[in-house]
Parts: sequence; structure tokens; C-alpha cells
Amino acid sequence: MQKRQLGKSGLEVSALGFGAMGLSANLGPATDKQAAIALLRAAVERGVTFFDTAEAYGPFTNEELVGEALAPLRAQVVIASKFGFKIDPATGAQTGVDSRPEHIKQVVEASLKRLRLETIDLLYQHRVDPAVPVEEVAGAVKELIQQGKVKHFGLSEAGAATIRRAHAVHPVTAVQNQYSLWTREPEAQVLPVCEELGIGFVPWGPLGTGFLTGKIDANTRFDSTDLRSTFPRFTPEALKANLAFVEMLRAFAARKNATPAQIALAWLLAQKPWIVPIPGMMKREHLDVNLASVNVALTPGDLREIDLAASRIEVQGARLGEGLLSLSEA
Repeated sequence: MQKRQLGKSGLEVSALGFGAMGLSANLGPATDKQAAIALLRAAVERGVTFFDTAEAYGPFTNEELVGEALAPLRAQVVIASKFGFKIDPATGAQTGVDSRPEHIKQVVEASLKRLRLETIDLLYQHRVDPAVPVEEVAGAVKELIQQGKVKHFGLSEAGAATIRRAHAVHPVTAVQNQYSLWTREPEAQVLPVCEELGIGFVPWGPLGTGFLTGKIDANTRFDSTDLRSTFPRFTPEALKANLAFVEMLRAFAARKNATPAQIALAWLLAQKPWIVPIPGMMKREHLDVNLASVNVALTPGDLREIDLAASRIEVQGARLGEGLLSLSEA
């Protein structure tokens, strides 16, 4: 597995990471626990060193799963988690955002226990909290870094101005925003500021939350436990229109002896050497397909052709549902 550095931080990770959320929550029923543990360990055997989780996934159960699976392999992996949601302990419901410094410290103590860690390698603010200046957030994480409980500071779904303000208080190692061939908003401001400041970029949803794999069509219906059931891009009408993206990828993939997913990931990897996608993987076949994408070589001509074809397709629907979108500053 190829390695990449997240910006100028010195944090080296595998070129592809593992987005663990879907193993526990938000994309339908949870994966069988033992199967999930086996999959996470198989990823390490295949060279994946970068694993992404959050207290909100489950909530809490995904951190517990990642902690149990990777505890015997701690020396080989980089584990990222997130704080920033207000979670009802009785129901597990998210009731807003909360990045008050005292809350951040409470979350980290709980996350360390669930993850079976002494130090979280990379800690993201999950969503911008409009009630708490990001300077205070960065200051709280800086204290945790000084205490040895965290190694690196990250932001998720943050915009360029927020990134600059946070970075001025403590260096931001990585920004995790949604980015893929059909979600390209970060290109306008966020990627340029990351390049300027030497910050790594970690695309979540690099396969369009599954759409760019080609396994979803206009007849696909999502379980009520699947967040995509609330995403405007995944209504039957939008899916039908957006299939043009998949057909474009499928045609190009056939020429490269690859799959649409592999082309979508290879395209992301070709954008910048400090970009590290974290596709979700819930089956061994997903792991095999995704990891092979690092060996798909796209020439400058290929990239121009893909960009031109994508520019001719109008995406139907917002990338997130209204509630989640309102918590983003992308």
C-alpha cells in the first residue's frame, strides 16, 4: 500500500483510509460484529493504516468496535475520531452541536476508553459550532495535545475562513469534508487554503456515499436507518437523473479494465498528493475493489477527459439533507 503525508504535519498514513461509520450506523443495519472486526483487521493486513470513526457513529458503538478490532494492532495504525455533537445519553439522539471546551474534554476522555487508546492520533471537530468561536475549540484541542491525549487536530465540514482561524491558534493537520466527482465544492476555497497552509485533506463520501460504485440505480430504496433516505440526491427522481454520472464512469472504467469505484477513487488520489480518501467498506469485496484503485494510473489526458465529461452532467439534488447541511460550513 502506498503512503501519503497529511500536509506538512508529518502524519503518514496509507493512501486510502477506512471509513468505519457504516459498519455500525447511518447506512442501514449494522454489520455483524465479528465480521466487522475481521474486516478491519483484514484491512490492516492489506496495508491500510488510517481508520476513521466518531463518537456520533452509533452513537458510541463504532468507536467501541474500532477499539476492539484494532487494539492488538495499535502500533500499525492511525486512528481518527471526532467530537462536536450534543448527544442525548438516554436515547442516543443528536440534539444539536456542542463544542464547548469542557464538553470536548469530556468527549475525549470517553472516546479514549471506547477506543482503548492512551492517545487519539487525529481529533476532528465534527461540525462547526456557531455558538463557540473556533479559536476556543482549537485552544481546547491544543491543551489536550499538550497533555498527550491527542496528537493532531482536524476540522470536518469547515470552510476556508474557519480553517484559517483555527490554524492560527494550533496547526490543523487535516480537513475532512465531503468531496468526490459529484461533490466538488471544496475545490473553490477549501483545497486552495489547505495547500497554502500545508494541511492534508480527507474526503469523506469519496464514492458519493455509494452512488459512484454503480451498485445503486433508480429502483434502489433505502432502509429507514440509512441517512441516504433523507438525502435529496437519492430520491427516485434524482437517482434516475444522476445515473448519467455512473454511466460516464462505467464507460471510462471499461477502457481501464477497472470498476467505476476504482476510477472515482483514482481520480481523487490524482488531484493532490496530500489527499487521502476514506471510503466506507462493509464487505471484503469492497476492501478488495477499493484498495486496487491505488494501482489505477490516470494520465493528465484521462483526468481532463473525466473532468470534461463530468462538467456536462448537472447533479440533481443537494448533497445532504437540510438538517445536516445546516450544520456544514463548506
